[in-house]
Amino acid sequence: MASIINSIYILKRTIYGTAKFNMTKWRRGFYIDRSCFRTFYRSKAHVISGNELAKDIRKEVQKDVESWLSLGNKRPHLSVILVGDNPASLTYVKNKIKAATTVGISSEVILKPSHVSQEELLEVISKLSKDSNVSGLLVQLPLPGDATVTITHRYTPKELLKIHTQRADIIIVAAGIPKLITADMVKEGAAIIDVGINHIEDSVTGKTILVGDVDFEGVQEKAGYITPVPGGVGPMTVAMLLKNTLMAAKKIIY
Repeated sequence: MASIINSIYILKRTIYGTAKFNMTKWRRGFYIDRSCFRTFYRSKAHVISGNELAKDIRKEVQKDVESWLSLGNKRPHLSVILVGDNPASLTYVKNKIKAATTVGISSEVILKPSHVSQEELLEVISKLSKDSNVSGLLVQLPLPGDATVTITHRYTPKELLKIHTQRADIIIVAAGIPKLITADMVKEGAAIIDVGINHIEDSVTGKTILVGDVDFEGVQEKAGYITPVPGGVGPMTVAMLLKNTLMAAKKIIY
């Protein structure tokens, strides 16, 4: 959860930083995008690349791990507990383990069946928490039967959900429903952070593809900023997990 929150914070900071810079230039009659000059009339949302941000963080973590090991310290180790066989969770865990290897962090996946009892799961967590060889511990969500109810959620009636989203400057969606957020639900210039991950069948090719909870093509025409799926929040979450694992190994409290 901390990795996701850190990822969203960095993405939001990127949004505000770019927006502030753009508004300064706007007063002079134009604003500047990183890649090109644009007129007053914006055609599409600025796509925030989680891949690019994550790449920088991973390089930093890899360099720090090498430095940490050169001083004779123990290699950071990440333990991931995966309960059940949720397709999205399997994808996330696979990416996290691969990324950990890339930056020099050792890792393991502890698989538990969906019918595991709460007592058994807590016992595993407790054991790993006390293990001095474990630097970072992640319980992959969602857990079977796990539900979170906030202001809105996947069962909120569409028209009621629309009332909230149309007033929002920033929408963070993680409901697990493909194309839940459409262009008519978003106000002009809003920032959209898509945390959703869904496997669906491509109507043209028949192949399974990965999509978020936002109708990307439609919303991109109306929003000010938007994260893609894949390549948005996901890579940032993994990168921050690695960074947090290294900090835990160094026993740095923040």
